[in-house]
Amino acid sequence: MTKDGFTPDFTPVEINYLSDEHILEIVWDDDVTSRFSAELLRVESPSAEVQGHHPSEKKIIPGRRHVGIIDIVPVGNYAIRISFDDLHDSGLFSWQYLRELHDTQDRLWADYLSALEKRGLSRDPRKPS
Repeated sequence: MTKDGFTPDFTPVEINYLSDEHILEIVWDDDVTSRFSAELLRVESPSAEVQGHHPSEKKIIPGRRHVGIIDIVPVGNYAIRISFDDLHDSGLFSWQYLRELHDTQDRLWADYLSALEKRGLSRDPRKPS
């Protein structure tokens, strides 16, 4: 983000999913490379199901340590739809949203871990009883 609050438009020139590592890698047109874990993308999905309609409605999604990506589909020239192996696929990840994630992922990850801990939740999936 620039000092005037404007986020420049960046466009991916390459998008790769490293399935063994569960990492989505994006190379941007300004030569910056973003690396996102599938878990981070899942728990920060821009869908209303995760984000709600107001910041106070954001849901904490536990048990996604091992989540993977099963499909990435372009949406126009501005976004991708990611289908996760837990069958979540309702969020559109715009280039702007992904670039913001690049800039804020360390803070978002720390906030996520803190929220899990406060609620007594885990990144690990529940074991069947």
